[in-house]
Amino acid sequence: MVVLDSSFIIAYHNARDVHHTASVHAMGELIAGKWGQALLLEYVFLEVVTVLSSRRGLPVATPVGSTLLQARELDFVPCSELFLETLETFRNQTGTKLSFTDAAIVTVARRQDVGVIASFDRDFQNIKGIAVIPR
Repeated sequence: MVVLDSSFIIAYHNARDVHHTASVHAMGELIAGKWGQALLLEYVFLEVVTVLSSRRGLPVATPVGSTLLQARELDFVPCSELFLETLETFRNQTGTKLSFTDAAIVTVARRQDVGVIASFDRDFQNIKGIAVIPR
C-alpha cells in the first residue's frame, strides 16, 4: 500500500511542475500495482482540488477530482474519525514541520501499517518507518 500526498498528485497534473516527470513515472508504477492499493485521504483530496483550481482553474480541478473519486486503484479515506489521532500526531511531531494534512497522512500510514508515501515533501523522509516515493 501507498498513501498519496497532494504534492505528488498536483505534480502529476501540472506539466510545468518541477516534479512532473518523476510523478508521471511513479504514477505509471502505481497504476501497474507496484505498491498495491493507494490510499487517498479526504484532506489530500481537498488540497488537490483547491490548489489545482487556484493555479489552473476549475476546468482542470473538476475532472481531476472526479477521476480521483472514481479511480479503482484508490481507496478514499474519510478523515473525521481520525481527527483527534491526527491532532496528536501534529502536536507531538519532532524534527519535522508537518502540516495538519501531512500529520493525517502519517497517522493513516501508521494505523494501516503502510510503509510508503508518494510525495515530494521532504519532511516525510524524517518519519521513522516511512519510505518516500518517487526518490
